[in-house]
Amino acid sequence: MHRSILKLVLLLVTLTTTSIALAQTAAPAKEPPRALISIYRIATGKHAEFLKWMAVREAVDKEAGVPASQWYAHVDGDSWDYVVVAPDTNAEQNKKVEAAMKKHGLATGFKQNLEVRQFVASHTDTFAVGPVSVTELSDWASAK
Repeated sequence: MHRSILKLVLLLVTLTTTSIALAQTAAPAKEPPRALISIYRIATGKHAEFLKWMAVREAVDKEAGVPASQWYAHVDGDSWDYVVVAPDTNAEQNKKVEAAMKKHGLATGFKQNLEVRQFVASHTDTFAVGPVSVTELSDWASAK
């Protein structure tokens, strides 16, 4: 279990470092940027269907102007299948996504939550600060 947690932490560090250069070239933010980190364990035999289902929603997000999520697929180690780093969307973006989903006849709200569960054995969602540099985190931590 400890090795699994260590591998997940190392993965998240790797994910963050891919965006540090962008964070360092931007003007310092007043508030740290946020992202939604999702970890999926897919039900046996449902991987292809899950990816197709999510690809449709990715297209809707793009249509609504929401920045793309970053997907990572498991190849070795812990028991997760996919890690997704998604933008923390605001109310206006959420309304645009919901309108686009309804336009395409896709489920929203609780019905959508039930739909995705046909593919997922388990998942977690966690809001995190990032991507940022460790210097930015240190500055925010010591701000008064």
